[in-house]
Formats: sequence, structure tokens, C-alpha cells
Amino acid sequence: MEMKKLLKSWFAKWENGNFRDLPISEDFQHTSPFGTIDGKIQYLELVEANKDKFLGYRFEIHDEIIDNDKACVRYTAVQGDFKLEVSEWHYARDGLIGSIISHYHIGDIREDRQIDNYE
Repeated sequence: MEMKKLLKSWFAKWENGNFRDLPISEDFQHTSPFGTIDGKIQYLELVEANKDKFLGYRFEIHDEIIDNDKACVRYTAVQGDFKLEVSEWHYARDGLIGSIISHYHIGDIREDRQIDNYE
């Protein structure tokens, strides 16, 4: 499957709550600010155990840069009144997503990391 179709399938399955049929490889790896999950089974088990945090989103895609076997996507994930700004790299192989590296903010900035006089 070409990369653009993989991305479309990925986001559609999330919006429909059909996470068990995500187009991911058996050795899928997902890296985020929370850490790295290795393996399709482990990833799906994590989602299953945390459905309230993973399901029920709609996605506002802002930017996509797509190559043959990789893509960068910037989007806003919206779940009720909660919004999460995300940038992700998706890497494909053999017609499936093999890995994703996801970047987003997961909490308050420590006081020692705050920028002074920034408005």
C-alpha cells in the first residue's frame, strides 16, 4: 500500500474506533514522550486497556510531507474539549506501518525550563 493510503487508513481507523485493524506490522514500534512500545500485540493491548484515552478523537490534519516509505504529519487530535497538537513520523515497509515517532507536549513545563519574559 502506498504511503498516502496508509496514512489515510491509519487516521480513518482511529476515528472509527477500529484500532484492532490498524495497518501496522507485527514488529511495529511506537515511540512517544511516554516511551517506546515494541510489537503490534503490546501496542494493541495498551490501547485496549486505555480506550478512554485513545478512542473518540477526530483529527485535523494541518501538514503532510509524504515520500515513498515515510511521511511526516502535523495534526490536532480533538476529543471533546481536549486538543492535542502532534507531529509524527510514520515509516512503512512491506505495505504496512512499521514504526511511528510521535512528538507532543504531555504536561507543564518545569519552572527551571521556563523562558523568562516570553509573552
